[in-house]
Amino acid sequence: MGAMAATTTGAFPAITAQAATLDIPGIGNFDVPDDFAPQVQQFNQAVKQFENPQGGAQLGVAPDTSGFSLPGIFGQKQNTAATVALEAAQTKVGAQYSWGASGPYSFDCSGLVQWAYKQAGIDLPRTSFEQSNVGAPVAFQDLQPGDIVITNGGGHVGMYAGDGKLLNAVQTGTPVSYTNLRADQVVTARRIV
Repeated sequence: MGAMAATTTGAFPAITAQAATLDIPGIGNFDVPDDFAPQVQQFNQAVKQFENPQGGAQLGVAPDTSGFSLPGIFGQKQNTAATVALEAAQTKVGAQYSWGASGPYSFDCSGLVQWAYKQAGIDLPRTSFEQSNVGAPVAFQDLQPGDIVITNGGGHVGMYAGDGKLLNAVQTGTPVSYTNLRADQVVTARRIV
């Protein structure tokens, strides 16, 4: 007896991983990976104590949150468009690649970059070729997280994530992920300013 193949029609949204909700007053709520749940709980509790002082806390005096950080998500970085865009793209690691897709559940390379920068309030053109002309040129040795990097003769784009890594939607069958980046792969790199 042969194996049976299941068939489906339509598209299913990506299944999201468990997330903890970080509540930043005046800004909004942000879902972060469950790996950071203890830090999120600590932060949310500190905010509550600040807003509603009980047990000796003084209204208007910031609570001691020294030692609190969410590395790789909300560390001690400036909140520039590039960091906001990179952090948005990082939330899509594992999302499926789909040619021509620009989110929020699947992406192609330029769709991911366009979607990420849109989260930072910046509209970028749709294709990698068009994106290769935006912003200011950046030398490989001067790359900063959030810079966009054009490779493959202009046919591919990703976001520099630091430490020689490119965050990108690579190809069919490969989810959004980090890949190694070498200087000889770069056609141009652009800083969105």
